[in-house]
Amino acid sequence: MEEVLVERAALVALLRREGANWSQMALDVLDAGSATALLDQVTGNPDTLFPDAETPGRLIARARLELEGWEADGLGVHAYFQDSYPGQLRGIREMPPLLFTRGELRPDGRAIAVVGTREASTEGLRIATAVATSLARREITVVSGLAKGIDTAAHRAALEAGGRTVAVIGTGIRQHYPATNRRLQDHIGEVGLLVSQFWPEAPPSRQSFPMRNAVMSGYAAATVVVEAGWKSGARIQARAALQHGRPVVLVDQVLRQDWARAFAEKPGVHVVRGTVDLVETVERILDQVPTESGLERFPDLATL
Repeated sequence: MEEVLVERAALVALLRREGANWSQMALDVLDAGSATALLDQVTGNPDTLFPDAETPGRLIARARLELEGWEADGLGVHAYFQDSYPGQLRGIREMPPLLFTRGELRPDGRAIAVVGTREASTEGLRIATAVATSLARREITVVSGLAKGIDTAAHRAALEAGGRTVAVIGTGIRQHYPATNRRLQDHIGEVGLLVSQFWPEAPPSRQSFPMRNAVMSGYAAATVVVEAGWKSGARIQARAALQHGRPVVLVDQVLRQDWARAFAEKPGVHVVRGTVDLVETVERILDQVPTESGLERFPDLATL
């Protein structure tokens, strides 16, 4: 146990270094054999022209204090090599080396992402509500991104139906974005789960939301797109889902968009007409996925 805690602290110290490459860090740690070994390699070398003032031991001690502060605030902090880390994320190229959570982190093998545009139409909001309600009543976890519009409707409908919902957010977990969803975010953190791949205080940025969409795609067994234009993050997530080998379900009204009509021809994409058709399609997809989340679901993990 102590060794894992030290390794996690070493990973935090590595990620805190200026210019740290989050997307490459897990591979670098694997190449070095451990996070502590990599930290030894990149810090505290007195033979370099500009030696580090900090030793690996000091950096690890500082990281452990930071970790204790996060956990005292009720945050979960999960390194990719810990048992608590969601197994379904280990098989995607965009695997975050570190995840922050608030709420109950548990296996979510029956998790479906419901996503769409922030500028949702009345019809889009109605469909998102109906879809999330139907999924929640079947004990299917509703995953979304806590954005305005379709995401908000999906989260609220799942909660009102007494179901579980997971919000994968594009900011640090201590931030509230959008501000209008502050109460909703706090409530999900109490009864469901908030997930963030960013430092707890990180503000929103142009890059953080596409990154969030890729992780949401990896977390869910499939992605349902309710309503989305060309620039929508939902379109980005649909593309990521196919790259991850996850099915994509398009509500037929999305086919008004050129990108959706092109996607509809791809393997792994299902076009549905009505809530009953959608739920039946989702159930068929979930029948192909083991209910226990784990590495065996993702054979491409070997590529790491």
